[in-house]
Amino acid sequence: MRVAINGVGVAGPALAYWLHRFGHEPVLLERAPALRTGGYVIDYWGMGYELAGRMGIVPELRERGYLIRELRAVDAEGRTRSSIDVRQMRQALGDSFVSVARSDLSAAVLAACGDVETRFGVWVEGLAQDADGVDATLSDGSTERFDLVVGADGLHSQVRALAFGPAERFERSLGCVVAAVPMRGYPHRDELAYVLHTVPRRQVGRFTMRGDESLGLLICRDDAAGPGAFGGPGDPEPDAAAQQDALRRAFGGMGWETPEILSRLGTAEDFYCDRVSQIHLPSWSAGRVALVGDAAACASLLAGEGTGLAMIEAYVLAGELDRHRDDIPAGLSAYEEQLREFVTDKQRSALRMRGFFAPGNALALAMQKIGTRIAAVPFVTRLAARGFNDELELPRYEDDPR
Repeated sequence: MRVAINGVGVAGPALAYWLHRFGHEPVLLERAPALRTGGYVIDYWGMGYELAGRMGIVPELRERGYLIRELRAVDAEGRTRSSIDVRQMRQALGDSFVSVARSDLSAAVLAACGDVETRFGVWVEGLAQDADGVDATLSDGSTERFDLVVGADGLHSQVRALAFGPAERFERSLGCVVAAVPMRGYPHRDELAYVLHTVPRRQVGRFTMRGDESLGLLICRDDAAGPGAFGGPGDPEPDAAAQQDALRRAFGGMGWETPEILSRLGTAEDFYCDRVSQIHLPSWSAGRVALVGDAAACASLLAGEGTGLAMIEAYVLAGELDRHRDDIPAGLSAYEEQLREFVTDKQRSALRMRGFFAPGNALALAMQKIGTRIAAVPFVTRLAARGFNDELELPRYEDDPR
């Protein structure tokens, strides 16, 4: 089958990889003129890590990524308040745990796709489907026929808007905003440690990267800079300058290294800022249009496993489409049946984590500090890490005699 995949993040190339491996013809489309860079560093483990192993890209991820040793919480003067030994977590997970820039994961998955057709600067602008396929109008003015069109284009999916309707019908804000601030030549460095400072409603983190690079991560409640400062579902996206002004207001007055990180906003290359939301749809497909990854059921950064979910969803979607190659709607139904409960549980877990990243008040902050100190006990760290493993047993579609 010929499948158009709109979006070259993680889910899109992963889906293309498996479809191509199963003998189908995926075509990757991406609005950006080249593969995106920047973004934040993600922790990668569980079933997503296992699928990366099946794709043969784990060695590259470990080479590009970081084996973090410490998660350190500091006060306004930079004094350590608690420290979690991440090596204990890695040991409990059988060493199947790496921290990697999201853009590096995307690049590794795309490289694994080999000769899959990939068009940058071209995306889906219109859809007209019938019982046998979809006519996709592309941004270059052409119209092409596909057996299936898949939206792998993230939280603000264009394909979802075309096939399901406007974002405000499905996007549920978690009341937070996240920003990633790449910083070159930043003077404070702590190798293989993620250092963070938290006050009510706001958290600032800093991670030291290779070379002369560091990454600042800012998370706050979405009204910390004033109501509507960061926009909401259905609103026009604020430009980078407006987002940066809102971040300066939201984080003004915080201690530790916050003023230095804020001073880098205007010069940060690959600056990223977005609201933290989830997507809740009654179905992940409509006829011969389907969604995968954040476009289908974004769990949000707070769930801590968005890229792993993208890899899992892409694998199952490709596998079920191959198993039902003569009945695409049946394959789409099987894909959702396999994963709906699992993904919904991940979305619920994100709601429970909001208090860690941006505790709502002083009492919530005090509880977060107590919880962090308890988690720093090595036995508790290892026990908590074991709970990270996905309770999901996937078919090995690649072993199917078909």
